[in-house]
Amino acid sequence: MSEIIDITTALSRLLKADRVLLICHKNPDGDTIGSAGALYHALKNLGKTVAVLCADPIPARYAYMDLTLYTGQFTPGYTVAVDVAGIQLFGDAIAEYTKDIDLCIDHHPSNPGYARSLLLDGEAAAAAEVVYELLVKAGIEITPTIADCLYTGISTDTGCFKFSSTTARTHEIAAKLIGAGAHLVSLNGILFESKSRSRIAIERIALESLEYSFDGRCATIFLTKEQIAQAGAETIDIEGITSLPRNIEGVEVGITIRQQPTGSYKVSVRTVPSVDAAAICAHLGGGGHRQAAGCELLGSLDNAKAALLAEVEQALCKG
Repeated sequence: MSEIIDITTALSRLLKADRVLLICHKNPDGDTIGSAGALYHALKNLGKTVAVLCADPIPARYAYMDLTLYTGQFTPGYTVAVDVAGIQLFGDAIAEYTKDIDLCIDHHPSNPGYARSLLLDGEAAAAAEVVYELLVKAGIEITPTIADCLYTGISTDTGCFKFSSTTARTHEIAAKLIGAGAHLVSLNGILFESKSRSRIAIERIALESLEYSFDGRCATIFLTKEQIAQAGAETIDIEGITSLPRNIEGVEVGITIRQQPTGSYKVSVRTVPSVDAAAICAHLGGGGHRQAAGCELLGSLDNAKAALLAEVEQALCKG
């Protein structure tokens, strides 16, 4: 189990570290990349050797963060995981670097404590909020580039401030980032107002698979690896459709099941406030937040569906 530390302790260790490797979770989203990006630029501005590592390619839409990706150019002296709720989320491709994590910065209450030390704020809407507090505590200047990274993390993990995890503090931090030079209009355009053709294609395919369960209280969509390849969809396109089934009128639990290249199934669960998505996924080896959680299942699609629906049925009875 991790040593639970506060921001002051985490800051002290980070400032003493050199050759820092910042590690994101596989299938990277805006929060893991934005949090890593903010730390990358802050540490780089302090003169440290630093790079970012992810098992999967960073989506092209995040190119404005201008990150240096790790390709073995130095021997890591200190490893930091950002927004990685469990060790299984790193991905096998980078297992060499994730066996011994020095520090994890996270906001997922389900984090099991796999790192040597853990800086966790389960009340934060995004890991980027935790990183912001850390940088402010350090007296590090929030440059426009850092502000862009942090705004990306916070805005994407809150659904552009629509999710119930959004707090007054979330808005206060966003305001500070705008004041620090975050490019609000262009970022919102990139993140929320533009869809690639492959995103539209994958939405169409996903909706064709739509199934309802439990008198319409649960909706599920499925994507095979062949369909994903056919649409030419990137990770960011697929992550963007996870809210589709939940957004349907009367649906309390929305499930997105997508087949990975290895054949396993990545599951995203979105729920109304009265139903605990994290509990549904925890029973299947995953975790997350009360209204947004995930897991990865092996075996056939039918078995994956059956296991999920059994958990959903219990959760709906409790909800």
